[in-house]
Amino acid sequence: MNKVLIIEDEKPAADWLRQLILKFDPQISVLAVIDSVSGAAEWFHQNPSPNLVFMDIQLADGLSFEIFERVKVPCPVIFTTAYEEYAVKAFKVNSVDYLLKPIAFSELEAAFKKFASQHQEVPEVTIELLNKVKEMLRKQYKTRFVIKVGEHLKSIPVEDILFFYSLEKATYLCTADFKTYLVDYSLDRISEMVDEHRFFRINRKYILSNQSITDIVVYSNSRLKIKLKKPDEESIIVSRDKVPGFKEWLDL
Repeated sequence: MNKVLIIEDEKPAADWLRQLILKFDPQISVLAVIDSVSGAAEWFHQNPSPNLVFMDIQLADGLSFEIFERVKVPCPVIFTTAYEEYAVKAFKVNSVDYLLKPIAFSELEAAFKKFASQHQEVPEVTIELLNKVKEMLRKQYKTRFVIKVGEHLKSIPVEDILFFYSLEKATYLCTADFKTYLVDYSLDRISEMVDEHRFFRINRKYILSNQSITDIVVYSNSRLKIKLKKPDEESIIVSRDKVPGFKEWLDL
């Protein structure tokens, strides 16, 4: 029986991947789901190697490549990613496969068949390769966010996102058609993942896109009040310390 480890920090994506794996073969044992570089390194230190690892590239505390720098990963890896295909082509030759999110069952099935056909002849994932791809990824921003709608996954392109906001310790995104979805990232993480030319964090609770604003009014104490396109959304205030950067961002 194959023993599989999932390293993924987005809970909807991890749940979906587990569901697809068990659909492919109910006899597969999913040993654990880990959401961080440090957690994965600790797991490999303390447990026997699985037969196969599904590893998201971007984790809660950094890029998953750091796992290879901290500990030996003695088994084949299938990378999962929301990055565009051209940035990770090298993984086709240096790992079992890579899968673009949201993962389709047919793609997972093909990756398992490739894994079975290779047996023990899987090339080692080298630090040199990871550094090369890491450099490519540094030049990119996240192009879409995967969210869960009922029992389904949906991919939202960043072009369709008006803003992100936090509410009662949860994070949401609002789309151009004014629908809101729960996102499995904090605003701090999202700030690092999105294009700074497209998005700006105006305060602790909001990250706005440049297409989300309908009006800007000078407010008390040199602050700014913003009216968003979403009809039922209250006006929001740009933090005083964010005003200079926000004005520069508007002029980009």
